[in-house]
Amino acid sequence: MLSSFFRRVDPFAVLAVTVPLAIYLLTLAPSVTFFDSGEFITAIHSLGTAHSPGYPFFVNYAKPFTWLPFGSIAFRVNIATAVSAAAACYGTYLLVCTMLARRDDADSPLPRYVARGCALAAALAFAFSARLWLQSNHDKPYPLVSFIVAVVFWALLRFRARYGEGEECPRYVYLGAFLCGLATGAHQTIVLMVPAFAWLIVSRDWRLLGRIKEFLIAVGFGLLGFAIQLHMPIRALQNPLLNWGDPRTLDQFLWNLLRKGYPSEPPVRDLALLWQQICAFNVPREFTGVGVALLLLGLGVSLRRQRDEVVAYLLGIGASLLVIVGYFNTQPDLIFLTEEFFTPLYLLSAVFIGVGLFWLLRRALATVPVEKLTSAPMKLLVAVFVLMLPGTICALNYYENDQHDNYVAFDYATNTFRSLPQGSVLFTWGDSGAFPLWYLQGVERMREDLDLLHTPHLVFDWYLDAFPHLFTRSMLRAIPESALSAESALKMAVAEQMARRPVFIDFSTRYSLPFAEYGMQQRGIGYQLIPGGKDTAYPPDLSVWGLYSARGYTSQMGFRDLDTGKAILIYAMARLEGGETLLRAGYRSQGVEELRLAAAIAPELRMQVEQMLNAYGVR
Repeated sequence: MLSSFFRRVDPFAVLAVTVPLAIYLLTLAPSVTFFDSGEFITAIHSLGTAHSPGYPFFVNYAKPFTWLPFGSIAFRVNIATAVSAAAACYGTYLLVCTMLARRDDADSPLPRYVARGCALAAALAFAFSARLWLQSNHDKPYPLVSFIVAVVFWALLRFRARYGEGEECPRYVYLGAFLCGLATGAHQTIVLMVPAFAWLIVSRDWRLLGRIKEFLIAVGFGLLGFAIQLHMPIRALQNPLLNWGDPRTLDQFLWNLLRKGYPSEPPVRDLALLWQQICAFNVPREFTGVGVALLLLGLGVSLRRQRDEVVAYLLGIGASLLVIVGYFNTQPDLIFLTEEFFTPLYLLSAVFIGVGLFWLLRRALATVPVEKLTSAPMKLLVAVFVLMLPGTICALNYYENDQHDNYVAFDYATNTFRSLPQGSVLFTWGDSGAFPLWYLQGVERMREDLDLLHTPHLVFDWYLDAFPHLFTRSMLRAIPESALSAESALKMAVAEQMARRPVFIDFSTRYSLPFAEYGMQQRGIGYQLIPGGKDTAYPPDLSVWGLYSARGYTSQMGFRDLDTGKAILIYAMARLEGGETLLRAGYRSQGVEELRLAAAIAPELRMQVEQMLNAYGVR
């Protein structure tokens, strides 16, 4: 019985999952990373609500992984993302097999391993693409959305095939509707694929538009999946560790779901910005020029027998560009965030790459005798051919996506903690500087004596409610949210805390707002505000540097995203600032050493360091 089971197992399908998963685990980030990582992990650990739109399905999907008996909570959540990314690769394999099974290749029969090898190649090409790989080795919801897109696409292909055979199977449509509703709890960009899904249904038979009963049932299943959003108000009543927006009321729930907390003023767009936004969808970068050629070939050969699938793919691209580029109109420094939204389209691109690869092989092997096609040398030759593209993509992206040694965010947060004396309050500004601190304090229980206050949130009552010991009688309560800016809220909160305890600001806050009314002493990458000391020059406390872990900025790790680079630069700039302060105060040897260390951490500062030394007469 067991041998019968193994004979039914498709080894190519197994490889489509296990090979990506193995690579992802080898390159997995060992702990918290930057961007939304610390916040996501904190929400998952506490079954809370992350930033708008809350991500309830992603939170509930990843929560069981936190029960694994090894590694930190962050590492376990990163495994959850790797598993969802590997599942998305299997979705690519499944779609290619489905597309090729529907082609009429009786005039040129090929052994089954050829089609499945092409499907495996497509799955691996998608697995090793820069975008999916970057999302797979730390906590991200986009691989989960991509997997759902693949399953819905497959279900609708099954619906079309059964309908063409005279058998109506609306259950496939109901399944797709339910999964689309559920996927809104992973990321709302799933709605950008709805036009593609709708086309796959109605293009099979336009009379389906008159099926009101089936349409209402599908809407019902969609709402059933959408009910995952109820996680937010239900869990808010339990006051979880992370409760973004406190969505226990209808108004706060809609505030979170509809992303009302984000700035609504888009930048003024010119042609240069428009082109940058469009280029966020970049197939050549993900699959190389050869991949683009195979994609175009796959689309071309599919037009005759699978035209509706091609139209659905193009509709997905069109809807995504219209909304992401046209409506979002992202400012230049945030375009990199929108690149992640196109991941499901890269999955579908890989599907057509697999179709194009199969067409090439079919033409190349058309004159080869069938008995020779089943020989071991021919199988090896075909394997080498189909794996050339994914192998090349893997080689191109491995170094830059290898995060197994990425402790930059973890060390940045722990080093920040080491800068602070007992019982301090720290005001942060940027998300990437704050979220790793939230994770370490809330999940790993580090430095629970501190209060970590995020400046952009001080204008919201729901955030002040999370710190009743600080803000129950605060003056911030007396000012309406609409009339309070983050800058003024910070100044008021600092003034209230100054008389009670040591007050610190992080590097981003230091250079986001002037603090002329206070003295300031640098402690590593943190700064203590000193009341009444505005006319006093305080030398930096160099002893703090000896407490720091240096692996976060001296590692030879290849991975460098925007915030990782910024964190390393912050270490260097803090050394630079401290060195200049010491030189100005007459401490030449210590100042020179600080500047030397700044240049060693960030070689791009070397010219600035030399100019500063020359200004103080130091060679």
